[in-house]
Amino acid sequence: MTTTQTASAGSAGRLWAATIEASSSGCDVPIRGDFGTLPWARLRRVIEYIQQNLDKDLTLAELASLVYMSPYHFARLFKLSTGVPPHRFVIRQRIARARAILATPELSIGQIARIVGFRTPSHFTTVFRRATGITPKGYRTGYLREGRPARQGG
Repeated sequence: MTTTQTASAGSAGRLWAATIEASSSGCDVPIRGDFGTLPWARLRRVIEYIQQNLDKDLTLAELASLVYMSPYHFARLFKLSTGVPPHRFVIRQRIARARAILATPELSIGQIARIVGFRTPSHFTTVFRRATGITPKGYRTGYLREGRPARQGG
């Protein structure tokens, strides 16, 4: 865990922020530890659950039940804690995992879509393009092209 501190002038006084490195995606998740946010242990439990179940259909009610809260209250505190709503957080984690898997050419785009929790390859492609600006196939092609010259070098 990497911790950073930032001071914020406002009625709440100081705002402390921590960063969690999501275990398998390698992306940082900003965490705000102020009043009106999820307690650290509950937030960690939800993030770990999301990481372990990206291939499943994760509902707001299911995530909220992990920390014994109503869906509305959980969504509000999750957004205050991470800066993004739960659904957007899940989508970002799925895209991060997909990017890692796309680096290997063994699996098809359709298989990767199912592994990271999308029902159809077309929906996966749409969401991936919206998040990254490039299609999964384009991402894979670019990634593999960058890797080949280093191997052939000579």
